[in-house]
Amino acid sequence: MCGLTMWRWPVLPTAWEEETWSCSWCYAATQVGGEWFEISCPLYLPMEMRWERAVADGLASGVSHAFGIVDKTLCGIQEVGMSPSDHWWLPERENACGACREAARVIDDRWPQAMRGEEAWVSVTRRL
Repeated sequence: MCGLTMWRWPVLPTAWEEETWSCSWCYAATQVGGEWFEISCPLYLPMEMRWERAVADGLASGVSHAFGIVDKTLCGIQEVGMSPSDHWWLPERENACGACREAARVIDDRWPQAMRGEEAWVSVTRRL
């Protein structure tokens, strides 16, 4: 997305499943593989629609953290088994972690302006 190095999520792909690669700078995720071996990058989403709420036994109750990458919140808290919930993390909420909010703003600013429109969506399928 932004041209920097990406890392592969630690999930073993199969012939019919996708690999997910993420950028540690702008957090763009790219899916590679699947039945049609498609390479696709998601559309830009604003902060309030981009992050799921983090769920883990070790997180303090009463504070809502954004799930960043495997086992980690955007503010850097790491708990084994942490996962995204089925609910958005809403940065404008009173109980939203301030450090997650600041990290989300920094990451949002890193997303290339040229890659924020609908025409920026990329999907390429392997031809057989």
